[in-house]
This record gives sequence, structure tokens and C-alpha cells, in this order.
Amino acid sequence: MNSGPLNWLGAVDAAQALRDGAISAEMLAKACIERVQAVDAEVEAWAYFDPEHVLLQARARDRDRSEGRPLGALHGLPVGIKDIIDTVDMPTEDGTVLHAGRTPDADAAVVRMLRAAGAVIFGKTVTTELATYAPGKTRNPYNPAHTPGGSSSGSAAAVASGMVPLAVGTQTNGSVIRPAAFCGVFGFKPTYGLIPRTGVLRQSRALDTVGVMARSVEDIALTMENVVGYDADDPATRLLARPPFVQVATQAPPMPPSIAFVRTPMWERADAETVEAFAELTEHLGARVEERTLPQSVRNSWDWQRTIMETEIASSFVLEYERGADQLSASLREQIERGRQIRAVDYLDALAQIPRLNEGFDEVFERFDAMLTPAAAGTAPKGLERTGDPVFCTLWTLCGMPAITLPLLTGANGLPIGVQLVGKRGDDARLLRTANWLVRTLSTS
Repeated sequence: MNSGPLNWLGAVDAAQALRDGAISAEMLAKACIERVQAVDAEVEAWAYFDPEHVLLQARARDRDRSEGRPLGALHGLPVGIKDIIDTVDMPTEDGTVLHAGRTPDADAAVVRMLRAAGAVIFGKTVTTELATYAPGKTRNPYNPAHTPGGSSSGSAAAVASGMVPLAVGTQTNGSVIRPAAFCGVFGFKPTYGLIPRTGVLRQSRALDTVGVMARSVEDIALTMENVVGYDADDPATRLLARPPFVQVATQAPPMPPSIAFVRTPMWERADAETVEAFAELTEHLGARVEERTLPQSVRNSWDWQRTIMETEIASSFVLEYERGADQLSASLREQIERGRQIRAVDYLDALAQIPRLNEGFDEVFERFDAMLTPAAAGTAPKGLERTGDPVFCTLWTLCGMPAITLPLLTGANGLPIGVQLVGKRGDDARLLRTANWLVRTLSTS
């Protein structure tokens, strides 16, 4: 076990220590609570946090162990939950005054799965307004003058600042990958529909995806094994055997992976520092990386994603707009108003592009294990008025492909630069294995 403070233990190490009895769930919870009390006044990662409720859960997990009950794979692990994901014992206010004081009648499916695996639901992490673009109160733990990214702002900041080893977020455009990259943690957006969204605020049925933030690829694999599943109330989920994430992610690839470096048609939006960093990275990886140029037709993907997202935002938030438009941010009102003007034929045409785009990537994945691209244009921008540009996440979210950001690079200002790997839709476990290979390769070279 790592000899450092307990609050900095990764999920895998903490889970092992808890199973072995080297630490108790209460000890771990107290260490994380102390960390929140020490740093959250500056970071402000939490929308709701009740330390006594956390300790009650942790003590219950310790009783399970002392009384010989079966222990789940996440036994005693504190997990932060984005405040658009329902929790029956805590408010879920969705980052808007219009939902202030809202207390759900049931847990979201992903929260039920986490509890069943023994996790301690630590609190609700800050989201942007209705998981769109207007920022919440959270600051970047590396530098509080910079954005933590969004919309899963608090989830990324809570993991990055040592408050919890795991957190759950959501992504409709770049809302897991971008804040994880800005805050220097591992962030995973799985294949669309892999984690059920029942009990999660609906923004876009065609795009919304639940994701995970952690301190290592292994931690993400452990979490994924316990939150994947079919839910009859989420039509995006399917009856599938659960992938053996931990087994696959932690084993050495049968041969060194081949990776396609993909600039995307939005490469001109990358900062000069990011361009230089990725040139050095690809040169360092040598023959394992080959640059691939995407067809220009892919450029339309950003328009298609916006058409789908804004049409469905207009539908999802119709009550908020009609009853409280003056309480919404200007950016959200504008999205809703644009969405209301989109023609049905254009919306349906955009939806029809998703399977076509995935078919177009089949040839890439016949030759390559993953695609390499930036997670964001650069380091977290200075200022708290915006959450940064999601442009390097849009295409992969539209396609429903799994994507992971790895904190492998650092900017001149000391802030992290995320390295994003993208896998074939449905090939999540292999993507995690490739990501683990990349982390280990760079750490030993």
C-alpha cells in the first residue's frame, strides 16, 4: 500500500487495503473529509457535502466487513457524483436555481450500482448550469484563476485535489474528457449506452453518456466493471455480457499497439504549445504511431453534433424555458432558441450520420488499436467565465466512441495537457489496455 496520506490512494490500492483490513472505510472517509475541509474553500468542487452522512455510510460498510457480509468490489471507496445524477439521500439540483431544493425519489441506476458494489456516496459535485456551458463555482486545483472545464467541473476537481479517488460525470460534447484534461486526472467516456442513464438529467438522448474520473487506468477499469449494465428504462443500453475491464486493461497487449495520430479538421484550433507537444510525443513513440488524415466530409460532424444537441436541449428543457427563461443564462437561452428553429428533416439527417461515420472509421480500426488526438486545445484557459472549447471531443461523442484522456503532458504554465485516445465503438476494454500501455511506456522511457 502507498505510504502517503490515505486521501491520495487510488481506487485499486484503497480497495485492496480495505479488503485486507489494513484500513477501514471510516479511516478512508475521514482522510477524504479532512482534505475537503482543508482545500475546498479554494477549489469549491462540491454542490452538496455532508460529512456526517459520509461517516454513517462508511461505518455501515465497516459493519458489513466485521459481520462477515459479502463485500463489493468498490467496498468503502468514496465516490463523487455529478449533481445532475439522482441520489435519494441528497439533493440533486442540476446546477440551476430552477431546481433548487430538488430531492429525487430514487437513486439513478449508476448510483444504485455503485452502492451495490459497496461504494460510499461522498457528495454531489458541481455541474455547470443544466450540464451546458454556463460555469459553476468550481476552480482549477492547479491554479484557481483558471477554469476546471465543464460540465463535470466538480468531479474532475475533486479527484485532482485529493478529495475522492473516484468521481462520476457525464458527457454530451466534451464534459468528461475536457475537465479531466484541464485538472490533470484520468477521464473515461465509454461507448454510448454502456452505462445506463436512468435518473440522470436528460440533455440529449442521442448523445448523453455517463463517464468516470480517477487517478489511473486501472482505477477506471475497476469502476467500469461495476457500473456497466442493461436498464429497461434507458433505450440506449443493451443486454450484453459485461466486459472484463480489469483483466483486459491490466494485461500486456499481445503485441505493441499501433496508434493512428489524428489531427481532425479542427487542428487549427490547437494551441501552438499543444501542436509542439504532440509532435514530440509522436516522434518519441516512433513506429508505433502513424499519422492519418480524416476525409474532409468529417468536418460536417461538428455541425451535425450541434444540430442534434441543440434540438434535444430545446425539447429537454422546454419547461425551464417556458417557466423560467429569465433565470437561465444567456448561452442556454440561445441554445434553446436555436434548437427550436431547427427543421425536423435536418435533425433526422444529422442522426442518420452517426452509423455512417462509425462505418467510415472501420478501416482505421482494422489497422490501428486506437486514435491519438488532443483532449483539448491546450491547458485550461485563464478565467472562470467559460469552461473551454470542447472541439477536440465533439466528433468522438457524436460517434458514441469510447475515449480516455491521460495526464501525460504539461504546459509551460505548469497546467496539464491531456492526451486523448479514442477506440472503436464497443471496444472499451481494449482501449483501456492501449491507454495503460501508453502510460507505462512513457513512464519508463
